[in-house]
Amino acid sequence: MLIQNHQVDLETPTGTMRVYVYRPVSNGSADEKKYPAILLYSEIFQQTGPIRRSAQIMAGHGFVVLVPEVFHELNPIGTVLGYDDAGRDKGNADKVAKTLEAHDTDTQTMIDYLGTQAYCSGKIGAMGFCLGGGLAYRAAINPAISATSCFYATDIHSGLTPSQPGNESLTRTGEIRGELQMIWGKQDPHIPAEGRARVYSNLVEKNVNFTWHEFNGVHAFMRDEGERYDAELQLLGYQMAIGLFKRCLY
Repeated sequence: MLIQNHQVDLETPTGTMRVYVYRPVSNGSADEKKYPAILLYSEIFQQTGPIRRSAQIMAGHGFVVLVPEVFHELNPIGTVLGYDDAGRDKGNADKVAKTLEAHDTDTQTMIDYLGTQAYCSGKIGAMGFCLGGGLAYRAAINPAISATSCFYATDIHSGLTPSQPGNESLTRTGEIRGELQMIWGKQDPHIPAEGRARVYSNLVEKNVNFTWHEFNGVHAFMRDEGERYDAELQLLGYQMAIGLFKRCLY
C-alpha cells in the first residue's frame, strides 16, 4: 500500500502543535476511501527518523497515522532532539515541565481534527514508545480511543509526569474502555519488574480489557537506530500492534 504525508499545525489550549500525518494513497475513486486512525506518540526526542519510519509502517498497513510534537509548547516548531546526552537531558526536562492535562488537550485536539477529515473512518487508536507509551496509555482514557498499543511505557508506574492530584494515569485506569496491549522488555531498567507488576495489578483491579507481553529485550528495542535495536522483537512488535488495530478499528 502506497502512502502520502503532510503536516498540519493545530491550535491547542497550550499553543500551536505541529502534527505529521501519514496515510494511504487514495484509490482514485470519486468517494475517497476512509481509513481508521492511530495517534502515534513519540519518545522524548519528538519525530526522529525511527518514529517517522514507525508511522510509515503503520500507515502502509491501512491506517491514518498522526504524530504530534509532544513538547510543542517548549520548543520551536520542527524541533527534533538528538539521541545523545544533550537531547536526553532536554527531553527529560520537557517531560517534567509539561503536565498530563496538557497532553490530554493535545489528544483531544487531534481527535477533533480527525473528525473533520473525509479520509478518516471515525475509528481511532493510540500507540507509543517510551514516553509515548505512557502518553498512549493516557490517551486510552479518552472515550474516542478504541484500541491502544503501548511499548515499554515509562512513567505510568512512577507518576514522574506531573498532573493535578488524583489525575495520575494509574488513578484513571478504570476509565479505559477500549482494548489495551502492553508490551515490555524484561531487561528494561526504566520500568523494573516491580513497576510492571504495579501496572499489571492495577489493570486487573480495574477490570480493563488488556493483553500483556514481556520479552527478553532492553529499553527502546523497537528503535531502529543504536545498539538497543532488536530487529526480531521489532518485527514481532509491529505484527502484534497491527493485529490489534486491524481487529479493533476495522
